[in-house]
Amino acid sequence: MPTRRELLALTSGAAVTAATGLAVPTSASAHQGDDGDWTVPGWIATWAAAPTTVPPNPPSAPTVLANQTVRHVVHCSAGGDEIRIRVTNEFGQGPLRLGAVRVALRQGDGASTAIVPGSDRRVTFGNRAEVTLPAGSPLLSDPVRLRVPPGGDLAISLYLPARTPATTLAAFAFQDNVIADGDVTAARTVTPVATIGQYLFLSGVAVRDRGAAIVTLGDSITNGANTQNNLNHRWPDLLGARLRSAGLRRGIANVGISGNRLLHDPNPAPGSDAETFAAYFGHSGLRRFDRDVIAQPGAEYLIVLLGVNDLGHPGTVAPLSEVVSADDLIGGHRQLIARAHAAGLVALGGTILPFKGDTLGFYTEANERKREVLNRWIRSGGEYDGVIDFDRAMGDPADPLRLNPAYDSGDHLHPNDAGMAAMAAAVPLRVFK
Repeated sequence: MPTRRELLALTSGAAVTAATGLAVPTSASAHQGDDGDWTVPGWIATWAAAPTTVPPNPPSAPTVLANQTVRHVVHCSAGGDEIRIRVTNEFGQGPLRLGAVRVALRQGDGASTAIVPGSDRRVTFGNRAEVTLPAGSPLLSDPVRLRVPPGGDLAISLYLPARTPATTLAAFAFQDNVIADGDVTAARTVTPVATIGQYLFLSGVAVRDRGAAIVTLGDSITNGANTQNNLNHRWPDLLGARLRSAGLRRGIANVGISGNRLLHDPNPAPGSDAETFAAYFGHSGLRRFDRDVIAQPGAEYLIVLLGVNDLGHPGTVAPLSEVVSADDLIGGHRQLIARAHAAGLVALGGTILPFKGDTLGFYTEANERKREVLNRWIRSGGEYDGVIDFDRAMGDPADPLRLNPAYDSGDHLHPNDAGMAAMAAAVPLRVFK
């Protein structure tokens, strides 16, 4: 296996199979500038949540905050002595006013939102504690001096003084976050008036570290669907734990979005039930790539696991006119590879997991043939810099077209917690050395 130094010497566009090594574009040493730049060496992503918006007709009333604090718990993959926080109003229709933002080390585990005494810090933006974000805009904080251990948790509290609809959010957190009345951003404990399974207006945390970041671009399987809440059993979290155990300083930015497709934005049929939830699926992987992948601080590696929803959504929660071919999907993956290489990232392709007999109506013989063609191209096409064969790791030994029952959450599509551990174990750590 080549060393990292040898990899960086390879020419741009050279493709090497996973069995013999990785090809790294020569632009991998990009991202340079002063320390005020979110993407320069010295800052790496330790946590991320890809923002989406709310559907026009949600099944329940959308979250609206007024003179309230939302306290989030985020699980950091990498540690450091300073952090920066990214908040966002990217889907807001008007300005977003933040009355205060504070960060602290989270005390306890599970659903706890208490903070470690003495760790609370004020977060400023251009030296201002109270800020207003224009519609459509993210905002990056000033550096905050706070020692975060690798694998540690943060409590990040946002105070919304004015009536504020939560139009920008990561809809599926698999972590219990809370809303409390008043400005209690600095309180050690808060009294919740609501518990939410979302991240509101919060999309990233970076730590000052000389390591590198891995970005995981995917759908619900990467987002963590059907794992137990508050345990950080998403496969990227478990991969982060493996990396830490191996002594590798690598942050992970998980930008999986449940329901996400590679080629299409959400497009529910008028009057269908999907109108109440499809907006949570987010922009297509191709559309959001620059925002969610390229912009991640310290990004050097990309893992892609996208395509199953492109196969399964048409005819279920999207129109049949959006049926895709295997060639369509391969073309989309080729574009991700090209854009990753242009930004200096090592691009790793994940094969699509089996889903025969799924309860969502995704499986057909035609979709299975497309999955097989796509997976064969990912494995042997030589265009990705390396391959993570999730398909073979997760298949039922008695019927490889089905998810292994030991790893099945029950819908025959999404892995359970044990399946997430098996996915994390399928990632070869040598890629990141």
